[in-house]
Amino acid sequence: MARERGRSLIAQNRKARYDYHIDDTYEAGIVLTGTEVKSLRAGKASLGDGFADVRDGEVWLRNVHIPQYDLGTWTNHEPRRSRKLLLRRDEISRLIGKTREAGFTLVPLSLYFKDGYAKVEIALARGKKAHDKRRAIAEKEAKREAERAMAWARKR
Repeated sequence: MARERGRSLIAQNRKARYDYHIDDTYEAGIVLTGTEVKSLRAGKASLGDGFADVRDGEVWLRNVHIPQYDLGTWTNHEPRRSRKLLLRRDEISRLIGKTREAGFTLVPLSLYFKDGYAKVEIALARGKKAHDKRRAIAEKEAKREAERAMAWARKR
């Protein structure tokens, strides 16, 4: 049986980059049950309400929705259960120090398979203020308008 290579995206949290300033990103493995893996292979997951926290020297992914596997039986999993993340000890200690600082939180950015293993990209992030969000929207609109003007000028 050949193992798949590369990275295949399952779910992405686009709103996280809008709501937070991303400081650092980490790639972590996830401890999953069999039906969770099958549900992820079917491409079903939602990171919208998800977050991660550090408890007792371990990092836990909470509130990420992986729906029950359609063909599962009594062995099916709880859709929003807490899942342990697999990180190196030095990464965990760095996260413990940073999350104790005011304003930092751990947010999942994407969920994907890498070389056959389920991985999650988590970010050490700080929440944006309302004026930062408005500035980001204005910059995006200005960039889009400039691209439109350049495309229009090329046509002529």
